[in-house]
Amino acid sequence: MPRTFVELPTVTNDGTLYYDRALDRVEALIPNAPYRSCHAADLLETENGDLLCVWFAGSQEGYADISIVGSRLKAGESQWSEPVKLTDDPLRSEQNPSLFQHPNGDLWLMYTAQEARTDATPKDLSLQFTAVIRRKISHDQGRTWGPAETMFDHPGSFCRQKIQVLKSGRWIFGNWYCSDDKTRHGSDITVFHLSDDQGMTWRTVELPGSAGRVHANVVENAPGQLIALMRSRFADRIWLSESGDNGEHWTIPVRTELRNNNASISAIRLQSGAVGLIYNDVAFSEEPSAPQALWPRQRCPVTVALSEDGGHTWPWRRIIEHGEGFTGPWNDINNRRYEYPVMMQGRDGVIHAAWSWGSRSNIRYMAVTEDWIRGEKILKGIDDQGENVCIR
Repeated sequence: MPRTFVELPTVTNDGTLYYDRALDRVEALIPNAPYRSCHAADLLETENGDLLCVWFAGSQEGYADISIVGSRLKAGESQWSEPVKLTDDPLRSEQNPSLFQHPNGDLWLMYTAQEARTDATPKDLSLQFTAVIRRKISHDQGRTWGPAETMFDHPGSFCRQKIQVLKSGRWIFGNWYCSDDKTRHGSDITVFHLSDDQGMTWRTVELPGSAGRVHANVVENAPGQLIALMRSRFADRIWLSESGDNGEHWTIPVRTELRNNNASISAIRLQSGAVGLIYNDVAFSEEPSAPQALWPRQRCPVTVALSEDGGHTWPWRRIIEHGEGFTGPWNDINNRRYEYPVMMQGRDGVIHAAWSWGSRSNIRYMAVTEDWIRGEKILKGIDDQGENVCIR
């Protein structure tokens, strides 16, 4: 190390947006105080251009003090707000939030609520088999929220991706069912809830051969032509299923070329028509099934990828989160965890991403463009002279 040096500026955890000139992207650490842990972020752009981020926060996943919280980045401003608690069930752990913009202008907050762990709960016992899916509604773009109500009460119901509105007008909500058995969630199955009356009533379709393939991300490639990209409980690959009839029937899942470490993924259809995906590019098995699910600690790096053939191949990939940079089978365990990424695209084409950062100490936010993923120039909002201007 040289004897004298100039220290590089550090992104602070107060929500301020920073422009990284070297990597050509905007980033921030969204405030998480006073919570010790945060996880499972989701993003949404409101009708007035604000960005909302929600996640679950508290002491530790599964405990009663875990609640859904949210932060706002107002249009034209450069700092995320302090988190505000949105749910608070004293008996249940509230997790995995997602935001949905109803056609009537309301916002729906969907999330899971499971029986809370206590210090007496065995460490190897997950209570996700007790979960239900709840909803809160906001009539003012997420500033205030109505009471909680249970939407899906099948025991073990879990959610992650937003409700999707198909070209036909049908709504589809990818979920999965968790079981109380010895497989450590290796028997979880994917289901889709379908609604043809804008969420008034729902019916359920099960994905065949989906044991251990969960967190289905539904993307509509053409009217009625859907894919579902899924996490693998066996830490091998991301899996793909297809439907040609608006989600009524699905093919048995097949493995893709993309690695998976039994951690959440996020996929969307971009304005260009490409499918965008954000995930942990790491795997720990080539076995598509096993007596039990695999739960490796490693959840780093975070990678974004693009497909132009409906999710079958992914020739464009770029690391968006390097962590501490450790690699190799004996060294990558030294990285902290960077996990559960989510991505969405704003009306102006900017791609927004967020994930649990630094072993769940904060939610990290980044803004890039599709050209950034492809290796082309320039981040929208940075002018030709390289001056830093607000991307919102």
